[in-house]
Amino acid sequence: MRGVVTNAPGDVPTDATRPTRRGPRRSTKMVGAGIATLAVLAASACSATDAPTSSAAPASPVANLASGDLSHGADNFYTSDQVTVEKVTFKNQYRMDVSGNLFVPKNLDRNTKTAAMVVGHPMGAVKEQSANLYATKMAEQGFVTLSLDLSFWGESAGEPRNAVAPDIYTEDFSAGVDFLRTQSFVDTERIGALGICGSGSFVISAAKIDPRIKAVATVSMYDMGGATRNGLGHSVTPEQRQAALAQAAAQRDVEFAGGPTEYTGGTPEQLTDQSGPIAREFYDFYRTARGSSPDTTTQPTLSSNVKFMNFYPFNDIETISPRPMLFIAGENAHSREFTEEAYRLAGDRKELVIVPGAGHVDLYDRVEMIPFDKLTEFYTQNLT
Repeated sequence: MRGVVTNAPGDVPTDATRPTRRGPRRSTKMVGAGIATLAVLAASACSATDAPTSSAAPASPVANLASGDLSHGADNFYTSDQVTVEKVTFKNQYRMDVSGNLFVPKNLDRNTKTAAMVVGHPMGAVKEQSANLYATKMAEQGFVTLSLDLSFWGESAGEPRNAVAPDIYTEDFSAGVDFLRTQSFVDTERIGALGICGSGSFVISAAKIDPRIKAVATVSMYDMGGATRNGLGHSVTPEQRQAALAQAAAQRDVEFAGGPTEYTGGTPEQLTDQSGPIAREFYDFYRTARGSSPDTTTQPTLSSNVKFMNFYPFNDIETISPRPMLFIAGENAHSREFTEEAYRLAGDRKELVIVPGAGHVDLYDRVEMIPFDKLTEFYTQNLT
């Protein structure tokens, strides 16, 4: 693992900084570059989805794709002979099926009570992309871990597919806690949560209202509300925001009348000379064998994506205290602003870790850069 720049708890950081559906297929239309895409391009690019499947976890990389950049130990599909994996399904409070993978250390004494955590994938991704890797690595350290597909994505329930519903996404993490608390070998008072990319904002949202979540960590976090309202670096103007809302509202009329679904933002299917660094960064993960799953997409539905504009995960974040929070971001991550803002607003018992040389997607799967030792220390100290 590479070195990290760490701000101790309480310190102020000073360093610089194809859609899937169930049931009959419908015609679809992709939104081209424009106002609606501008606000969500980077945000939704941190996601991909996997078609519902009954195959056993974990998934394998898609064949016949370019390998992608596998430097720094990139290993999204990592498996471990020290860990057992079981596919599980449980209900959230809306009675929707949530699909997950339960990782248990092979040497675990199941007659004891063990610390556990729920692990969430990048926005719109699936558990087989980044979340399984983190869950496996943390299970190797002795934790019981649960990766899950958020509702409307992957193998979890929810129609229409790729819908944005931040309240339900938040609920899925609490439902994961529900599930873990029913396992005889899990200590009900030692359950944490870990969110990658967009899920970082969902675990914060969940922890604010669910005191059973005892410790929270985020990695390469996106504030999905702020990213949609304001864009990166607050680059979206009020006029552009209103145009996006108008486009989504018009699309609701189309879909209510039976017209085709439109999708917005996301990782390009092909790179061009005009592709920017963020698009290239996500392309190398989601469109290559490095991280792609079958029938992947990164596009939420256009008509639902504006629901993120009503999502404010950082409001009242200080109320999570005195439960501890760990924020991890790459030194060169385009999303770093969200991690630093959450850290600034959080209450006591908080820590910020900046990984030197790392970008946003690097911390999805580059095991030589991801500070797993820091995560292990954080959960070991705080789930006791």
